[in-house]
Amino acid sequence: MADDTTDKPAMPPAPPPGSAGELIPVNIEDEMRRSYLDYSMSVIIGRALPDVRDGLKPVHRRVLFAMNDLGNTHNRAYKKSARVVGDVIGKYHPHGDSSVYEAMVRLAQEWSLRYLLVDGQGNFGSVDGDSPAAMRYTEVRMDRLAEDLLADIEKETVDFGPNYDDSLEEPLVLPSKFPNLLVNGSSGIAVGMTTNIPPHNMTEVISGTLHLIDNPECTVRDLMEFITGPDFPTAAIITGREGILRAYETGRGIITTRARTEIETTKKGDRESLIVTELPYQVNKARLIEKIAELVREKKVEGISDIRDESDRQGMRIVIELKRDAIAQVVLNNLFSMTSLETTFGAVMLAIDGGQPRTLNLKEMLDRFVAHRRDVVTRRSRYELRKALARMHIVEGLLVAQDLIDLVVSLIRASRDPDEARWGLMNILSPTLYERERFKDLQRIDPAQAKAQMELLVSRARSEEPSYQGLAHKYEGAGFSEEQSQNILEMRLQRLTGLQREELFRELVALARDIIRLQDILANERSLLGVIKAELMEIRERYGDKRRTEITGAVDDLTNEDLIAEETMVVTLSHTGYVKRSPLSEYRAQKRGGRGKTGAATKEDDFVTKVFVASTHAYIMPITTKGKLYSLKVHQIPQASRTSRGKAIVNLVQFGEGERLAQVLVTRDFPENRYVFFVTKKGVVKRTDLSAFANVRASGLIALGIDEGDELVGVMITDGTKDILLSTATGMSIRFPEEEVRSMGRQAYGVKGITLEEGDEVVGADVVENDAAILTVTENGYGKRTQESEYRQQGRGGKGIIDIKTTERNGRVVGLVQVKEADEVMLVTNGGMLIRMKVKEISVIGRNTQGVRLIALENGEEKVMALSKLPESEASEYEEGGGEEGGGEASAPGESASGESPAAEAAPESASESSGDAAPASEEPPSEG
Repeated sequence: MADDTTDKPAMPPAPPPGSAGELIPVNIEDEMRRSYLDYSMSVIIGRALPDVRDGLKPVHRRVLFAMNDLGNTHNRAYKKSARVVGDVIGKYHPHGDSSVYEAMVRLAQEWSLRYLLVDGQGNFGSVDGDSPAAMRYTEVRMDRLAEDLLADIEKETVDFGPNYDDSLEEPLVLPSKFPNLLVNGSSGIAVGMTTNIPPHNMTEVISGTLHLIDNPECTVRDLMEFITGPDFPTAAIITGREGILRAYETGRGIITTRARTEIETTKKGDRESLIVTELPYQVNKARLIEKIAELVREKKVEGISDIRDESDRQGMRIVIELKRDAIAQVVLNNLFSMTSLETTFGAVMLAIDGGQPRTLNLKEMLDRFVAHRRDVVTRRSRYELRKALARMHIVEGLLVAQDLIDLVVSLIRASRDPDEARWGLMNILSPTLYERERFKDLQRIDPAQAKAQMELLVSRARSEEPSYQGLAHKYEGAGFSEEQSQNILEMRLQRLTGLQREELFRELVALARDIIRLQDILANERSLLGVIKAELMEIRERYGDKRRTEITGAVDDLTNEDLIAEETMVVTLSHTGYVKRSPLSEYRAQKRGGRGKTGAATKEDDFVTKVFVASTHAYIMPITTKGKLYSLKVHQIPQASRTSRGKAIVNLVQFGEGERLAQVLVTRDFPENRYVFFVTKKGVVKRTDLSAFANVRASGLIALGIDEGDELVGVMITDGTKDILLSTATGMSIRFPEEEVRSMGRQAYGVKGITLEEGDEVVGADVVENDAAILTVTENGYGKRTQESEYRQQGRGGKGIIDIKTTERNGRVVGLVQVKEADEVMLVTNGGMLIRMKVKEISVIGRNTQGVRLIALENGEEKVMALSKLPESEASEYEEGGGEEGGGEASAPGESASGESPAAEAAPESASESSGDAAPASEEPPSEG
């Protein structure tokens, strides 16, 4: 019966436990974790991060070592880059050729490295981001500085390890004679960490290292006396030291860098240009220009008419031409805020230290370098000592052989082969030598005579170098050592000449000195550090240069103010609290007695009460009726036309309940030894340090205490040494030294400044300057100038003297201001009219007079409410003839108290700005009483 079973393949036997074919179950999470950690550590240690000792990543170290192997040094011919790259990837670096070539190219780019390590010939790219030529077209060789990184590598100074296929050995670190990690910096991204170390100046870094060697307990701040900050190859400007200090102390910091720019004016003088000559580190010039052009197209930056790159072999030059009306500093500030003309360098001082990545501060980095150099110099000294002792042993043998030359020659001639001759030399002083048949006829040497000759050699050597210890090898009863014997056999006959013998002797003396020096280095820490310092000073002398990157004081972050042109503005405040600003250019100068221009549109129950002139960057500090002070910048006030109403100040400053605006303090900054002088309607005065108002919170702060029914009429900034002049509504005034008012706290109420008559009140105050004039203005538009010398100094609190006659024609006084001949002033009425006039057209007359007409008022209800002096920089040329704004009738001849007859006629600019001629003004002659 046939067998119907189907043949089945036999199952393979199970592999024995632990064999290669055994299947081992593994948790995938554990395997992924282990594999990822292995990979990440490989990237961190083997590719991305530099070693703290030589400052190089493995690829850069391998490139330099391969060039050293090729003999591709600075004083030899260039070699093709492809040749070097081929050696690197074939012997040491198992990665792509492009990555190796890019790493080598960076070592040759003067805008990437502060001190070049590779000398390149050909196209190695540009600061515009252009790619280098292919490696087959470029040539390289080591720069001289790179050779100092590799110096003494053949003297067992560093550890070597197997390359990727165990066929060769490569250095695990280079000896590095200088702190390359700080000098050239480094950047790299590993797995989960990054490094970004800025380059530094060689001279500074080595000076700091020398200081650390001499003062091991010094601090980071001590080292910063020598290492002031990064020194980028592209120069530029570092703004502020806080980021540098943080990076040096903690290993991390943000360093702000700016391009170096200049402002040039065209030959015609009608335009300006921004010239960029240095860019921040790692900024692409071509992309920067494209970015600026894009901002101009999108109208994000105004005022630029053209941009071009004029860079050449002489250096970088980017020209940004501006429009005629553009303000260069404002355009530049906008470019700083929107482009890479200003960048931040995020310093991360991360490096491989002891096989682990560590974030180090400045001192720790230099400490690691000094420790590395101590190890290198120690290992080099041991190697050189071993070689020197071995060489001295040979030289001694050659010199002794020359003293026994006859026997040596006879012995060699009698020998059958070199081995026998070597044996003979090793037993040349032994009796056994002559027991051999071949050498029994040799002339015997008297051991005593040989010893005397050896002692003569030792004595002569000690006379040259007392530290010489004598012959280390004992020749008694034997002969030369095996090494000595071999060298004697290899010695040329020319060594037997007297000159050659003298040369050997000199070498013996030099070796003795070297041995003593090396033994001292190995035994004495101070000597060891002295060698390190000497080598560092040699490097500094050879490669040290001046700092390129300038470090300036901190530049605060750009605010809206930096992007706003500084311009003089006229700020007007109305009775009901509306405020606005308008360019001063809208108010052209008019002749005395003119009608003026509309300065603000007001409601029927509102009128302008205050006007002052200030820069857009100045602080305006409103002070309320309750004595609280608030703060905002002039540019924060909405700009409006002359005829607009403005915006309620309560929408800009959050006044407290029941508060209304009383006065305004205007200042640009808050220097020491400056004071704020307050004057109230009831004649109370007070002086407080200006610095007390430097930091004003949003809710305001108390500036002074005010009695019920009193209010603030004037605030001034003084230096503490001047006289104060107060003026009252009835034409009285008093002048007294401000020292009579002591400096008080913010909440103080003050002291009496003037004693007032019934119904009188203080309406103005000013700080008196020598050789100036006091301009007093009344509500009916009259005024005069009087020399300050006519206001004699009195004691504080008196009744004062007459300032101006307050008649029915003049009305009450509205204020005074101190002026000079070249000044201009502005008057404002309750109807919103403003007039700007030159001071020199206002008569200079005595105190007890009525003055001349300054502004023609529309009717009996319109009154002058305030006056303000304009800054000298805003003085304009007087405009005469047809088309002048706001004409008014001039005073008749003979009516001026000063004898002047100024004309002030001009046609109105528009019907709304002129409503007929004003009536002539009559003036009384000057008189006292």
